[in-house]
Amino acid sequence: MAQILSFGRKPAAQTPSPSAAVAEFTRGFSIEVMPRTAEKVVDFRALLPSGTRIYIAHIDGTSFEDMLATAKRLVGEGFPVMPHFPARIIQDRAMLADWVRRYADVGVDQALLLAGGVPTPRGDFHCSMQLLDSGIFDAHGFSRLHVAGHPEGNRDIDPDGSDRAVMEALHWKNAFAQRTDATMAIATQFAFEADPVIAWADRLAAEGVTMPIHIGVAGPAKLQTLIKFAMACGVGPSLRVLQRRAADLTKLMLPFTPEQILIDLASHKAAHPDFNIEAVHVFPLGGIPKSGEFMTALGQSAGATAARA
Repeated sequence: MAQILSFGRKPAAQTPSPSAAVAEFTRGFSIEVMPRTAEKVVDFRALLPSGTRIYIAHIDGTSFEDMLATAKRLVGEGFPVMPHFPARIIQDRAMLADWVRRYADVGVDQALLLAGGVPTPRGDFHCSMQLLDSGIFDAHGFSRLHVAGHPEGNRDIDPDGSDRAVMEALHWKNAFAQRTDATMAIATQFAFEADPVIAWADRLAAEGVTMPIHIGVAGPAKLQTLIKFAMACGVGPSLRVLQRRAADLTKLMLPFTPEQILIDLASHKAAHPDFNIEAVHVFPLGGIPKSGEFMTALGQSAGATAARA
């Protein structure tokens, strides 16, 4: 057969393979720990790629001293550290300034600001916007500030089931990001299905919320464990993924892993390069080692497959 030549045409753009898309999408993932779970890890350098951002969750009842010691240890192991600042457990401006200063003294320059999981404020702050507006983070050289996102809503914030208050807050935070020098992003609650996440991210973009999104996913864990956490955290429609799996007796006892949502989001990102999800944030609900090993292996496996393609 004669070769057909095409003059004056640009070659069609190639869509990356699913493996290449996953490798790119999961590169630079972050992970969340608590002081008590971090204590069980001998050396994070044996589990996580160099440069992995590690969030430290400040759960009500955890002492600041334990938070600070964990941050100091992780900075010493070479990781960028992002501690939580839950507004409702911070008594006043003096306490906030003290925490920020002491974190800065051990090499921390980034933070996740959120309202916190307690229903009644313990002091002067009730929301992350007040923390942002304090000017204290900028005064101590914090260059990156993340805020919380809820792709499937949050009934603690919007008890009526709408997302009016959540969206108003995101618009305020987006305006703050635009008028300051802070590098900001939205770190979200975990979800189990891509479609609700894509719809939410596209809605933010359509409404002019330009902060990039770091999408939360649950690391490998027993199905019963994930259902318990999902119910407690108010995960919405994507919970049906776990419910369908629980109904399948052949899968009931198998650990859940987040491959499918990662593949679906990665494929969407590859097909829509302007899609505003920038990174993946992992909640290690089944343990830090399992999540670290899974995410590292996923990236390596996907990358190797892509290289052979």
